[in-house]
Amino acid sequence: MLPGIGVFGTGPVVKVLVPFLREKGFKIEAVWSRTLQEAELVSKELNIPFYTNKIDDVLLRKDVDLIFIVCAPNLHAQISVKALGIGKHVVCDKPAGLSQSEALKMVRAGQYYPTLISIISHSLRFLPAFYYMRKAIKEGYLGDTNEITMVDIRVQMGSLLHEKYDWICDDTMGGGTLSMVGSHVIDLVTFLTGQRALKVHGLVRTFTKTTEQISGIRHISAPDFCSFQMEMNGGTVVTATLNNHMAGCNFNQEVLVCGKNGHLVVRGGDLFGRRHRSTDNKNTEEVLYLDVEDLQCPTPVSVIPRPYVKGLCKMISALKEAFVPVKEKAGWIKEPVCLAATFEDGLYVQAVLDAIRKSSHTREWVKVNIMTEQPDPNPLLSAAVRRTTISLS
Repeated sequence: MLPGIGVFGTGPVVKVLVPFLREKGFKIEAVWSRTLQEAELVSKELNIPFYTNKIDDVLLRKDVDLIFIVCAPNLHAQISVKALGIGKHVVCDKPAGLSQSEALKMVRAGQYYPTLISIISHSLRFLPAFYYMRKAIKEGYLGDTNEITMVDIRVQMGSLLHEKYDWICDDTMGGGTLSMVGSHVIDLVTFLTGQRALKVHGLVRTFTKTTEQISGIRHISAPDFCSFQMEMNGGTVVTATLNNHMAGCNFNQEVLVCGKNGHLVVRGGDLFGRRHRSTDNKNTEEVLYLDVEDLQCPTPVSVIPRPYVKGLCKMISALKEAFVPVKEKAGWIKEPVCLAATFEDGLYVQAVLDAIRKSSHTREWVKVNIMTEQPDPNPLLSAAVRRTTISLS
């Protein structure tokens, strides 16, 4: 049985997400926005019966069993933790909050309620080209899985900024190419190789600090360029260059994975490969998968690149397959969504993002440290209490 859905957010992605959900048979019961006016406008535009600017008004609705969080990242942890505590399934947009501390809260909530879906919307995991690339790697196309030598990722696209100043303009609020695109890239590398980063080196820059619409007192701090390297725990070396400092709306993405026996590369949504053969004199790649499937999207998809839209559509299909076989309300099976990124994956991505930012500041390699306990909110007071306890004993 398909659950009723509550959506948090009213940005451009929501206007792509909601039609996809309806196409798969989901019913959108409620929408939330930061302001009541924005919520009402989107409610009327997308024909959603209930709108509000109060988080609990959506979470406490009996006809809502699945939450999609696509609002500003500063609310991701708050809404996720509260939704799971009330008994709602959660699909949260990337990144998992603004810090490892927030991501860890989400992890703990997901672990405490294991019967509920709690996933991060890293949609590239569901893009067919990356599914088949991962399958080819596991089947030995490049050699043994421990013989993957390097991964090179290049993403070029237009500006991520909206016409008006909002959270996307602010680096501390989760805006910019490192958080919004880099989080996908970091997760994708682990999805494909099964490896995690040990240390990183990064360069993060903000070239566009004002636009014709955004100027004056407020300046843009969100980066529009970053380049980073990662040393993985399996020996693989990763390089990534993310650039949305380009004019226009063109999007180019290439993911190259090299191994002992050859290479695999995804360009856009197509997968190619070439093996090292001493008898092969042709310097050509073989086609392993071509993206010829029509999205049949009921709304324009110019707001996000096609590979991400298609991955999102496939993820929604997987969610449908998880719920449909179970007759009980909000019951589900795990297998269709087993490829999805978990909150634990979101915590790892946050740790890598933190390390890249630190490396860009210090200009040094930085070790990736994943938080396992919440930091002490008042270390000085705690130290004083410990000293008092020792003296009394």
